[in-house]
Amino acid sequence: MSRRGFSLAEALIAMAIGSLLLMGACRFLPALQRHILRQGEQLALENELWQRVHAVGKHLQRAGYCRGSCGGAGLELAAGGECLIVRWDANSNGRWETSSAAAAESTGFRLRDGALETLRGASDCRGGGWEKITNPAAIVVTRFSVQRQVTRASRRS
Repeated sequence: MSRRGFSLAEALIAMAIGSLLLMGACRFLPALQRHILRQGEQLALENELWQRVHAVGKHLQRAGYCRGSCGGAGLELAAGGECLIVRWDANSNGRWETSSAAAAESTGFRLRDGALETLRGASDCRGGGWEKITNPAAIVVTRFSVQRQVTRASRRS
C-alpha cells in the first residue's frame, strides 16, 4: 500500500478547479442578491398598493347605506372618476352626518400630484385639508379612476 500524497500537478489542477468554482460563485451570488432585493421591493410595492385599494374598496362597499331617508347621492364621482365622495350612515340614525370632520359620514378620495389623498367629511373634490395616503417619494400614482358599473342585481332592486 502506497502512502504518498498528491503530486504537484494534481494539487495545481485541484486548486485551478476550486478557483474556477469560487469565481463562478462570486459572480452568481451578487446577481442573486440583486434579484432577491428587486423581488422584495416589488412585493412591498404590491402590498402597499393592495392596502390602499382595499381601503378604497371597503368605503365603496359601504357607499349609500342608510337606515332611513338620507338625502343626496351615496356615491359621487368627479374629475372623470379621479375623485370620489362616499357617504354612508355609520351610526344608523337615518341621515348622513356632515357637522364635523370627526363625526362626518362621508369620505373623499382623489389623485393629486402623484399621490392618493383622502379627506373625511369631504363634500366636494376641491379645497384643502386632504391627507396623502401614499408617499409620492416612494410611490408615484399616475392613474386613479373609479367607474360606476350597473350589475343585474342592482337593476332589480
